[in-house]
Amino acid sequence: MPALYVMAAIFGAVIPGSVTPDTSEKTHNILLVSGPIHYDLVLPLDEMSLKRFAPLAAKGIWLDHPAAEWLVVGWGARHFYTQTRTLSDLNLPAIWRGIIGDSSVLRFDIAGAFSDDLDARHLKLSDTEYAALLDEVWDSLSTDTDGQPVSAAVDGFNQTDGFFAAKGQFNILRTCNVWIGDRLRAAGLRFGIWTPMPLSVSLSFDLYHAE
Repeated sequence: MPALYVMAAIFGAVIPGSVTPDTSEKTHNILLVSGPIHYDLVLPLDEMSLKRFAPLAAKGIWLDHPAAEWLVVGWGARHFYTQTRTLSDLNLPAIWRGIIGDSSVLRFDIAGAFSDDLDARHLKLSDTEYAALLDEVWDSLSTDTDGQPVSAAVDGFNQTDGFFAAKGQFNILRTCNVWIGDRLRAAGLRFGIWTPMPLSVSLSFDLYHAE
């Protein structure tokens, strides 16, 4: 079964979803940053993103920090994600719950300038693609009756991040890396139709976006 899962993850990465290519100028640079378990989506803190995610500032995400240049976004299983800061924090109950199904959370954090050796993949987006991606990320949040993001009521990993309730169930077929691929395709980017593993994200990027 594990071998079949890996094979399916590879095939899903190389089969692109159906999109209509946007041929307009690509002026927005976003990053896919590899971590020990999954990829984070890293968005520039610019006029468009600051406006779209402004409600997060009232929830403790320091968007206007003088050194902040990027907004780091990750989606994942509530118990596994919030309890696993590093690989040493892995525990079997959280892993099992993630496999069979768990509610989801989004983690937001800010970051300053990255070093040149950062393990990241760069994507160039048009205005239309970038706006769509911001909307896709925002629409992944659970919001209250006033349209405000709902805190996940768990501690973050540091002083600048926070977890928020998200839409959708996490399971072994719908992982954090699948969320990345879904958001990119929904924004109009060519990407693998199913990307459950970090390997899937890397392979799909290298096939369709590596320069």
